[in-house]
Amino acid sequence: MSDYKLYYWPMPFRGQFVRAVLAFAGQDWTEAGADEISALMGKPVADMPVPFMGPPVLVDGAADVAIAQMPAIILYLGETLDLLPATPAARAMTMKVVHDANDVIDELTLDGGRQMWTKDRWAEFEPRLRKWMSFWEETGRRHGLTETSGFLLGGEAPGVADVVTATLWTTMSDRFPALDAILRDAAPMTAALSRRVAALPPLAALAEQAKADYGEAWCGGEIEASLRKVLGD
Repeated sequence: MSDYKLYYWPMPFRGQFVRAVLAFAGQDWTEAGADEISALMGKPVADMPVPFMGPPVLVDGAADVAIAQMPAIILYLGETLDLLPATPAARAMTMKVVHDANDVIDELTLDGGRQMWTKDRWAEFEPRLRKWMSFWEETGRRHGLTETSGFLLGGEAPGVADVVTATLWTTMSDRFPALDAILRDAAPMTAALSRRVAALPPLAALAEQAKADYGEAWCGGEIEASLRKVLGD
């Protein structure tokens, strides 16, 4: 029986980063159903395993620990599964990448769908998205990344920063060809790194399972429909 239980909706959005790190580390986990998640969210805060407003939530049964907020969960898994780099600077940069990824998906959903995408809104946003992509490109360049080799923060093997990078960009690119084209143009080394890391057997299997389970869905709802409309996907 798995020690981990993930509370996240059946879609490859914020929770997919947690799934990816667990898969990369060779861990098994179980997932709560939507009804169970809704019931947990509706409980008094004093009865929650950890105070939270919305998923993801990860419960580590073996350690009797519950963590909410995607970056905090990634930090916990990185620390407890010995996945983080050795130096404080590299660990901090890893978490910077995680938080940047979290910000990117927030912006792509207009802060959780507070507004819907329109053609004008997207035209105004695309240069900002390209700037976000350039953060990955420049980070990789500073650590020896090329289109054919290397990793985001250097080293001889992929780490959490690479797993998060691959999950962010390939999950979107596979569902929105227009975003894939922008990424390849704005950040070709990042696009190539993302594909290399996503091809690792545990991550490739996770992506295949996500397609089987969730189809072409990404974040769901009206905000995804409006994004598809402006991108022509």
